[in-house]
Amino acid sequence: MSTGPQPSPEPPNPWLARQPILTKDESVVGYELLFRESASDSQFLSDDADSATSNTIDTLNVLGLDAVCDGRLAFINCTQQMLLKDYFLLLPPDKVVIEIQETVSPDEFVRASCQRLKQKRYKIALDNFVPDDPRLALIPFADFIKVDIRKHSPEQNTALAKKFAGPQCCMLAQKVETRIQMLTAEKDGFTLFQGYFFRRPEHMRARHIPECQVDSLRLLQAVSGKEVDFAAVEELIKHNASLCYRLLRYLNSPLLGLSQPVQSIRHAMSLLGERELVRWIRMATTLVMGQERCSDLVLSSLVRARFCELIASRVEHGNADLFLMGMLSIMDAILQLPMGIVVEGLPLDPDTRAELLGAKIGRDTRLTPLYQLMLAREEGNWEVVAVHANKISLPLSCVNRAYNEAMLWAREVTAERPALNKL
Repeated sequence: MSTGPQPSPEPPNPWLARQPILTKDESVVGYELLFRESASDSQFLSDDADSATSNTIDTLNVLGLDAVCDGRLAFINCTQQMLLKDYFLLLPPDKVVIEIQETVSPDEFVRASCQRLKQKRYKIALDNFVPDDPRLALIPFADFIKVDIRKHSPEQNTALAKKFAGPQCCMLAQKVETRIQMLTAEKDGFTLFQGYFFRRPEHMRARHIPECQVDSLRLLQAVSGKEVDFAAVEELIKHNASLCYRLLRYLNSPLLGLSQPVQSIRHAMSLLGERELVRWIRMATTLVMGQERCSDLVLSSLVRARFCELIASRVEHGNADLFLMGMLSIMDAILQLPMGIVVEGLPLDPDTRAELLGAKIGRDTRLTPLYQLMLAREEGNWEVVAVHANKISLPLSCVNRAYNEAMLWAREVTAERPALNKL
């Protein structure tokens, strides 16, 4: 007896993570995309880079580069076979940097491929460049030269930058994890930097919250208790032009699809309802407090928050507010304040407070596996993702789906941010 046609298996859904590439003033110019082909246990640690990259390119065409890279450049690793197959021609040239790995041999076929890509206005980076690199023949095609500054002496780094930096080629320092490393690399002649140094502020002299941030934290406090203080919320929004504007734009956005006009701030609050109002305030305060900081920090805060919220129904977390845990997890870097100062006065549940403080000093709590899963997924540390997902009995496919949805959601929320920041 026929059961009818069987549905086709779902195509591989590559695991994408990204690492920011910044200027010396911490402006994000692009993201290196890190990937794995599959979330299944047998393939999770696969080293088939060609297959993973081709599936990633297909996924980027579906999700959109703007959603994954927030409108910045996408730096995508490229093996020799991927280069020769011209798969990158499926991606827009103005949004892609093709990273040629150190394993690529600069033979005549590779040089011809680089020539074709340059003629079509694609940008090329030489990854993990070293002194006496065998890819010297590809230098004329390079827009970026990436150097792992930890592998060489300061003298070697300086010599590389002096020899190859120019109007057509930027020197990019990789594996920059501290500001001291960034300043040293800048002194050596590098103009772009890759790493998470900007997320771990080393000099936090301020022992108070800046006045311009006080209202935002008060607003966050007003919706973080057991009962929302609507009167306090209304007054705080009324006296903050940026928040007022954000509220009106949000109500007019396709995210909500409301049709009736807004008559007042109180009316706007009632249209949203308590649950959606709390969600909006958490997003808006993050955007306001992050106005003077790197855009990636704000986007990361929202991605973390939404990711934690999406997996909350699948994991044991007691009464902890996982959305708030994710959002506040990077607020110390956004505000340039110690986490203890950030959470002071906020009516957080004990588990969330303990994890936010404990994570900064390496003290584990009941929420630590969730917190570490969040960080590992963001950084593309696939082995650690598998370990912590297993600890909380969360399928890897669920982790991937939640993170992809969180990235898309955060991109939608922050899409109007450049205009809003002018207020």
